[in-house]
Amino acid sequence: MRRDKLAAMKDILYARLETVREALLWKLNGLSEYDIRRPLTATGTNLLGLVKHLATLEAWYFGEVFGRPSPEPLGRWQDADGSDLWVTPAETREQIVGFYRRARRHADATIGQLALDAPGHVPWWSRPDVTLFGIMLHVLQETTRHAGHADILREQLDGRTGLRAEFEEEIDPAARAAHVATIERAARAFPPAAVDSVAGGGAGPGHKGGLAEQTQGALAVGVETESVLALDELGDVAREDPDEEGRHPRAQ
Repeated sequence: MRRDKLAAMKDILYARLETVREALLWKLNGLSEYDIRRPLTATGTNLLGLVKHLATLEAWYFGEVFGRPSPEPLGRWQDADGSDLWVTPAETREQIVGFYRRARRHADATIGQLALDAPGHVPWWSRPDVTLFGIMLHVLQETTRHAGHADILREQLDGRTGLRAEFEEEIDPAARAAHVATIERAARAFPPAAVDSVAGGGAGPGHKGGLAEQTQGALAVGVETESVLALDELGDVAREDPDEEGRHPRAQ
């Protein structure tokens, strides 16, 4: 019974990971080579760089961590310098997307062949001993986080948003402008006294946290109701160190 529940949880985590992987790639569709490469934030975040970064992340976490080195020439994790977050003029869209798809196939093989409680070792974490469960959860969270970044970057470029093309609604510029104006007026009208009270008291009773907080909370219980029921039977498999999340070969 425990093995059945582990397998069911793995299927749930994998299905969610596959959905958000495709959402990330969809953010590139229809954009010029310049727009997918150019920096769109003060820290240089760019769309194709996010894909390259996540390809590298999957290759590391589902490769070396489980003694299944990726066939891709990644170099040593000790030498990671952040160059996976942007693309050079010599790298094409097809090369980066191809790298991501190959990394995903290698990851999928690891996920398919190992049990959810299979042990792994992350040498760049202070508590390096992990399980496939913890790594799947970590990679799902990281992919969701960066897909959210990509969604905002794409909206900045041409206004398109959403998870998949079939859910996309036609853009109504006038309605959007009116909506933004309403929010702007509300922000400017907020009483200074209320600002002071919120600043002094921290998060109020209505505070729901940012996307990362909400995502982490949802993922921590296994994503779906049925996986919540399974957690009690997972024992140490479900007790990965949350402080390690976000630690890659280079600081994020």
